[in-house]
Amino acid sequence: MSKRFNHCRATAPLTAVCVLVAGLTGCGRQRDGDVYSVLNSSTDETYHRWDAQAMDRCGERLGVTVEQQSVPAAQVMTKALRMASSKSLPDIVQFDASEMPTFAEAGGLTDLETLGLSTRGIPRGIVDFGSYEGTYYGAARSVNTLALFYDRDVLDEAGVAVPTTWDELREAARKLTRGKRYGLALSAGGAEDGVFQFTPFMWSNGGDETRLDGPRVVEALDYWKALLADGSLSKSTVNWTQADVNDQFMAGNAAMMINGPWQVETLNTKKSLRWGIARIPAPRAGAGSVAPLGGTVLTVPDTGDPERQRTAGRIVACLAGEKEQLSYALKSWMVPADAEAAAVWRERVPGLRALADQVATARSRTAKLGAGWPNVSLALQSAFQAALTGESSGAALKRAQQRATSGN
Repeated sequence: MSKRFNHCRATAPLTAVCVLVAGLTGCGRQRDGDVYSVLNSSTDETYHRWDAQAMDRCGERLGVTVEQQSVPAAQVMTKALRMASSKSLPDIVQFDASEMPTFAEAGGLTDLETLGLSTRGIPRGIVDFGSYEGTYYGAARSVNTLALFYDRDVLDEAGVAVPTTWDELREAARKLTRGKRYGLALSAGGAEDGVFQFTPFMWSNGGDETRLDGPRVVEALDYWKALLADGSLSKSTVNWTQADVNDQFMAGNAAMMINGPWQVETLNTKKSLRWGIARIPAPRAGAGSVAPLGGTVLTVPDTGDPERQRTAGRIVACLAGEKEQLSYALKSWMVPADAEAAAVWRERVPGLRALADQVATARSRTAKLGAGWPNVSLALQSAFQAALTGESSGAALKRAQQRATSGN
């Protein structure tokens, strides 16, 4: 599974986006009436093929041809902006959900509900995932989140139960740390991977991205610092991406890890590794565990051609329909966005039910801040680096809050 689905990439400044998107409606390049284009990040051969097959099925059903243009995930926003400025936007753009609000705030997207798409049967967190200021702009086919992966053999040998609370996780990580093997691996690197992995600790503890220096956020970062001080985390965690974390787990250098379903395909290549998966431990018994939603959403740009936009909406409805969601999710190890499709998915892949449970209560990173999320992300990244290398969590997060507020 490609790691592209859970990253929040730095986007162009909003003022630049507004300038480029403004005036995108109206006459642009001549379009083939029966050929509809989709800009996405499916550069991986496998995903490109799966998407092509889904688009062929939906195109046949609707009597049109659907073609995809795939670019690396980090280039989708830049490509869309260039196409907007030249009035040559595709009919559908698949944005990372964390980037979609920036394009929506600039006025570049169409309200999907006006095109006939419904949010019925979709969990509120996933509706928020594809929304900006209450308007539904992006339909998710599948979503991902984080969970606790563990080596069954290592835990069994040590007589350690799968932890469900922070205290249990800390104690288990201590017991499982032996020689070159750490009890736990996670990403605290200076990029969005680290922020993505911190949000379950921040949110589950009652912290909020609108106040990074709040006591609950400080407690969450202190918890990470405690794991590091115990020796249960490698000091290299401040440099690791989520891919690095998975490499450490597969090499036997970590008994547990925080990671996502995009690693399943790689994990399954090591036949001797008996791994399990559970929800991320909560701060205390009985408390909820809130993780971030990751993934992409299908959007319909406002190209100034209402008839094409309506057909594009029908294509999105097909691709994000229950049948296609389930087909895509079973191949990619993602969780279907639709509740009924997710229920079928649970039965088909019972070993990953913990992911569906985590998704049911998961939260969109941009739900509260919209296009302001990237500022918070960058501020948190700096805070991790400072706090995990010696500075107090309070001081690091106070500076992060100032940075997020100022946007610098």
